[in-house]
Formats: sequence, structure tokens, C-alpha cells
Amino acid sequence: MKAVRLGVCVAVVATATLFAIESVAAQERNREQQSPNPQESNVRNPEPARQAREQSSQGADQKSNENAPIPPERTSVTHHDSTLGGKSLRYTATAGTLLIRDEEDKPYGSMFYVAYTLDGAQAGSRPVSFLYNGGPGSATLWLHMGSFSPVRIQTDSPKATAGPPFTLAPNQDSLLDKTDLVFVDAPLTGYSRAVGKGQPKDFTGVDQDLRAFDRFIIRWISVNQRWNSPKFLIGESYGTTRSAALADMLGNDGVQLNGVVLISSILNYNVRAGGYDTIYIGNLPSYAAAAWYFNKVQNKPADLAAWVQQARDFASGPYAHALFQGDRLSAAELDSVSKEVSRFTGLSEQYVKETNLRISPTRFRKEVLRDQRLTLGRYDMRFEGEDVDAAGENPSYDASDTGISGAFVAALHNYLETELKYDSTDAYRPSAGSIGQWDWKHRPTSGGGFGGPGGEQSQPYVAADLASAIRKNPHLKVFSANGYFDLATPFFLTEFDLNHMQLPEELRGNVQYSYYPSGHMIYLNVDALHQLRADLEKFIGDAVKR
Repeated sequence: MKAVRLGVCVAVVATATLFAIESVAAQERNREQQSPNPQESNVRNPEPARQAREQSSQGADQKSNENAPIPPERTSVTHHDSTLGGKSLRYTATAGTLLIRDEEDKPYGSMFYVAYTLDGAQAGSRPVSFLYNGGPGSATLWLHMGSFSPVRIQTDSPKATAGPPFTLAPNQDSLLDKTDLVFVDAPLTGYSRAVGKGQPKDFTGVDQDLRAFDRFIIRWISVNQRWNSPKFLIGESYGTTRSAALADMLGNDGVQLNGVVLISSILNYNVRAGGYDTIYIGNLPSYAAAAWYFNKVQNKPADLAAWVQQARDFASGPYAHALFQGDRLSAAELDSVSKEVSRFTGLSEQYVKETNLRISPTRFRKEVLRDQRLTLGRYDMRFEGEDVDAAGENPSYDASDTGISGAFVAALHNYLETELKYDSTDAYRPSAGSIGQWDWKHRPTSGGGFGGPGGEQSQPYVAADLASAIRKNPHLKVFSANGYFDLATPFFLTEFDLNHMQLPEELRGNVQYSYYPSGHMIYLNVDALHQLRADLEKFIGDAVKR
């Protein structure tokens, strides 16, 4: 496959409300919400003018959906060849839509997907993986154009990517030689739409979203006769929230999975509840990784992993002890702990004391390189930004968002239209803009505790759902992929959640971890992508062994 030069000018107007948050601007890169807290949300947000347009348009969208026509399921099928690992591959790409049905067996949603299937493979034994981004309310163009599909957009990361023409090239890190790949756009994103009597509220919530994906996957494996294929879920950011609960929901519906891949995870939205210090403890090792990267560490050790382990030990030990004492912390211990926090983060002792030892992500991103008049990215702290001035508390934008968004959006549009021959009169929505209307309540997929009256949670804690899936399917394997420089979903918090699933000893080995010198989108670092691809090749192979 030849490299494709992209020279398109793309204007994307999403037609839904976007939640006003720290400017991680509209796409999931509306991408992944760590919390509904507007100061620390993971969702990307557009500029205010665009947000106002989207807010005014949502009411019209909702009215039009009251009598939305039910379109037929459609596909555009193209055939391709590629070389991967020195071997020639022929594969089929299917871009299309499938209808999902409600409890009355009436279509209420049409979900868009792009599937890559290896020609000539035995469907009964060939693995198939379902991939999606999160948001919530993000299309899957990020994973699709950046990670494991047969093609990949080339960026200048961690620098801002130069303008068009962009280059979409054959992806030597594709997983297509190991598994078929189905990239799925969440309801109301991409070309996915509510149909019939379906309304946005039928999709904009934790459990509503779960039901939609559950129904889509069952529909896809039925249409394509893949019930007997080994099956994997690969989700990123809020996509991991979805995967953790979806694994149990699918199992309850008779779909047994072989594995779940969690890329940059958020499994407990309660972590930011006011009055608790867990979030500060969870963030500190990520701050230490960034300080190491930018040479803010005195006597910097050569090995990042060893340095991060020191930070873990301090964060879960003396630092946690100090925070838990609250106002009873002695002046001597304050001095001692402040000195160590300064050593790990590169911030001054005085600044650490002024924050009462509690450093928010936005403050860290603004402060650590303030002397150079630079800010750090949130999704990927390797990215550097420049604000109007060096004062203030928070960065004015996320350089790891703005530095790549144009390239990804342009690549997706051009690729669908010119390579996959998929045309539509609808606009492709990188973001549904649904975060402001998201229903965060969650009823655990197998009932039980961890909830309020009737078992309902006000914020989703889905590590419990994943634990339920593993207990019921002791062959289910979980792979947790983490970027050291990801401040949207810090790896130490992921470790905490997965290590507190209360699994019996014989099942704890079902969960494995890996770490990469990258950020939230691990694949932006090509070297990290090579490592991630190799890790997943082994994970998939091991998970299908009998």
C-alpha cells in the first residue's frame, strides 16, 4: 500500500452540546473524561463560539429525532493488500452501519463501524477485536487513525504536527495479522445516529451507552457469523470504563470474551469526590515522570521506571501518611514531606507548602516549567505549550490536544472518502458533545454492592463489574496499558483500582500491566507503539490458547 498524501481542508461542526471544561478541545480528543469535574475533565472542548453554536443546535437535533427515519443497514466494501512483518496480507475493509434494537425489538440507533478482516482466514478460529475511544461522546478516529489499523497518520509528536498535506502510511504496527479489527463509533458520534423513536437520552449515559455497545457487538457477530471466534475488547480512556462493565454485560448475554485491553484507564469516577486525598497520591508518580523527562530532577537517575517506583513508594508511604493527618500534620513533618515532594516533582518547596501538599494537575502543568514560560500537555506531558503570559494558575490550552487534532480529523475524512469509498450526506462528528447531558448513574452489571439504594451508583465504579466478569469467566485475561506521561488517567490510580478488585488469589494473575514512555495516546510515540504492539501480540496469542 502506498503512502497517501492528504491535502484537505476540513471543517467539522458537531451538532450537540459540549461541556465547558479545561480546554482539551472537542474531540476525545473530546476524548476521555476523567471526571465530570469541569476543572479536571478529560473531555476536549471547542472554543466558546463553537460551543454556543452546538448548544443552540442540540434542541433542533432532539426535535428532529422524534420522527427520525430508519435507514437501511449499509456497507461499503473495499479490498486491499499490505505487507506486515515481511508477509503479504490481503484484507477486506467494510465501512458500514448496523441497527440496534430496543426492548420492544424496534430500531432506535444506527451505529457506524469500520471492520478489517483478513482474507482467507478461518472465521471460527480467527480472533476479532472491537476497538473504541471514549469521551464519553467521542468517535473512534483516534484509535482508528493512530494505533492498530492497516494505516496510520504520521505526526510530529511530541511537537505540534505541521499543517497539511498530512501523510497516511501503511502501519507496520497493525494487529491485523493477529486479529480482525472492528472500530466502532459510539452512538451520536461519527456517522452513528439515533433513529426511529430513539432520542439522545437513550444513549447519553453510562448504562445507556453500555446497552448500545452490547447490542452492536451481538448484532455484528451475528451478521458476520463470528459467534465462535475468540473475542477481545480494546478501549481507550472512557473506553476502558465502557469495557470493564461491558465485559460483564456481554458475558451475562452469552458472549464469552477471551480478553480485555485497557489503554489509559479510568475505572472509578468517585476518586475526585471532595474531601478525599486519593487523587493527589495517585498523581504524584506521574508528576515525577514528567520532572524526570524535563530534567527537573537533581542527580537524575538513568532509568525512568526505577525513578517512578521510588515515587510510588513515597506517594503510598510518607506522602499518604502526611495527607491523611490533615490539620494535625506537624511542622517538622510538613518540612520533611515538602522537601521530598519538591525532589520528585521539580516544584519548589515553598510552592509545595503553599498548595498544602495538594497539587492539582492544572497547577502542575502551569508551574513546573513556568521559569521557561512553558506549560505541559494534559493528555501527554511531553507536549509543551505557551500561554500569553507566565502568570496564572492554569494553562490556557492543552498542547497535546491542539498539536494533533487537525491531522487526525483530516486523515479520517480523506481516508473514508477516498480509500474506503464511504460517502454520506451526514456530517462526521468527532464528538457528540454529549458530556453536559451525560447520565453518570450506573447500576452494576451483575447487581451486588458498591452502590446506593437498589445497588445504583451515583458515579460509575466499574472495576467491580470487571471483577465480576473475571470471577464468572476465570479464563478472561486483562491487559492494562499505561503511559508514564499521561495526566488524564494516571497509571498509579489504575493500579489501585485493578489491585482492589478483591479477586481470589488464583485469578489475580489474569491481570497484567505494561508501561510506556508516552502519554494518554500511547501510540503517539512510535517506539512505544512498537512495544505496545509486541505486548498485545503476545497477550492475544496467550489468551486464545486452550
